[in-house]
Amino acid sequence: MIRRCLAVGLVVCGSFVMQGAVSAQSQSLILEDFQAKEADGFPSNWDNESQRSESKGRDAYKVQTENGVNFLAAKDAGQRIKKKKIDWDPKAFPVLTWRWRLQKATTENEPIAAIYASLDTDLMFIPVFTKYVWSATKPEGTLTEGGMFSGSEIVVQSGTKDVGQWFEERVNVYEDFKRIHRHEPAAKAWGISIISGPGVEIDFGSMVARTGR
Repeated sequence: MIRRCLAVGLVVCGSFVMQGAVSAQSQSLILEDFQAKEADGFPSNWDNESQRSESKGRDAYKVQTENGVNFLAAKDAGQRIKKKKIDWDPKAFPVLTWRWRLQKATTENEPIAAIYASLDTDLMFIPVFTKYVWSATKPEGTLTEGGMFSGSEIVVQSGTKDVGQWFEERVNVYEDFKRIHRHEPAAKAWGISIISGPGVEIDFGSMVARTGR
């Protein structure tokens, strides 16, 4: 895992390029910048991963714009959404960065939110993922090993006091995967997922994979 950085305001990660395309200048791969949305504001090419409520998932996650930059706002979601079929080689682009901003949460909201990096599938084609968590109570760096039906969790952000402040996270998903699962990931990542807890209001910025240089 790579040390995270504090983002002052909402900053654009270079120029927007087509998703899945490589920026030669920054050697980065835009996995999602929330430029595309459906008529109800739900992000394009994303699906509800939970079967709890299709309508609630669509109502909870909405693409919004601030100072000309798009982001995903989540409000009282309590379920996960996913994006698959990303042309992402995690060995070539091992570093994942994203931004998120807490708007409302309490210590009872545990976890507050999380990003799932799914770099492989098991023999039953179930995604194998690492879950990067914003925790209300656990300290940063806490690693919780996963089980047969749950991924390992790494706390990258902690606490509920920094409301309204954008934070940028920077993690080496490739090295974390090898360290936790003890084998190489697939040549092409399965996808990424987002979850925001019930009662939580939080915003998610662009998700970018980088070479690490």
